[in-house]
Amino acid sequence: MLRTVVYVLAAMAATGTALSLLTSYRWYIRMWDFPRVALILLAVIALILAIPILTGWARMLVVIAMALVIGWQGFRIYPYTTLAKPEVAKAVINKDNCLSAFSFNVLQTNRDYARTLKLIDRVDPDVVLLLETDEGWETALKPVIDRYPHRQSAPLGNLYGLIFLSRLPVEDAEITWLIDTETPSVFATISTRAGAKFRFIGLHPRPPAPGENTEKRDAEIAIAARHAKQTDLPVLAMGDFNDVAWSRTSQMFKRIGGYLDPRIGRGLYSTFPANLPGLRWPLDHLFMSPDFTLVDMKVLENVGSDHLPVSATVCMAPRVATILNDEPEAPDAADRKDMVMSIRDGKKAAVEEGTASGGSPPKP
Repeated sequence: MLRTVVYVLAAMAATGTALSLLTSYRWYIRMWDFPRVALILLAVIALILAIPILTGWARMLVVIAMALVIGWQGFRIYPYTTLAKPEVAKAVINKDNCLSAFSFNVLQTNRDYARTLKLIDRVDPDVVLLLETDEGWETALKPVIDRYPHRQSAPLGNLYGLIFLSRLPVEDAEITWLIDTETPSVFATISTRAGAKFRFIGLHPRPPAPGENTEKRDAEIAIAARHAKQTDLPVLAMGDFNDVAWSRTSQMFKRIGGYLDPRIGRGLYSTFPANLPGLRWPLDHLFMSPDFTLVDMKVLENVGSDHLPVSATVCMAPRVATILNDEPEAPDAADRKDMVMSIRDGKKAAVEEGTASGGSPPKP
């Protein structure tokens, strides 16, 4: 019986790791990008049990295979531990160029509105991005919404509604559908209190799921990366990307867009699933161009959603930040090819499904 347990755990860890190495849009392959911590845990348990329970070649093969799994998965998540060097510096240069931002997937079916309202009241962010908001959420959040002079809302009943709020000056804010007519994104030019301008991007593409491959998700992420590359302004990107920070797509997004990730060297900042603390992964992101420094970033408490909220305070300080921060990793030919192919394949998938939007980010 125990031998069977060891073999099953080892097979799961090895199979999940092997599938995560493949390049594919298939949901049953891309889903293995997510549970890297869980795969390490399975491999550790299988390795520990294999030593006293198995013998001979079986024990050797399981021990070697699980060591490889632990090594590979550990290598992928190592940058998101405190053992790595942070690439975004912590510094406050000019408080009038600092801002607080808050992103939260509220879970459309979560009707405990009061806890979210109380949390936003306490955090009191300058910029708010709320996801999975339908008309019920928009009505319930009216006391919060009314406090923000700049608002964009797309209440939807399909789990992809969004609300964007800002108390800072905003130009050309627009909710747009990048790939299909079901998943809106928000783009805006925001000014700090000192008048420095930056681009804000808020995303919530679809996740890999049975019957839902990742062509459209990857295309939305790629379009946002291309937009950041093309704008002359600093960029702050937030949202539930339905992708983990270490995936091939997110890493392409980071390099093409010239982004830095404040989580690197500081921790996973895992947000999903909220009710499984030891097995969460980082789905809710904050990426920034190297013009920003970090003051603080937190994953906040569970207020009824399957996601945890993310709050961050950052400062625009282009001259100092480019000295204190690491340089963004430059994209290579493979990244550029991935970007072009992702956008092409995502648009093709949307056309085939009859959901193509023909949208594009507004020009800053």
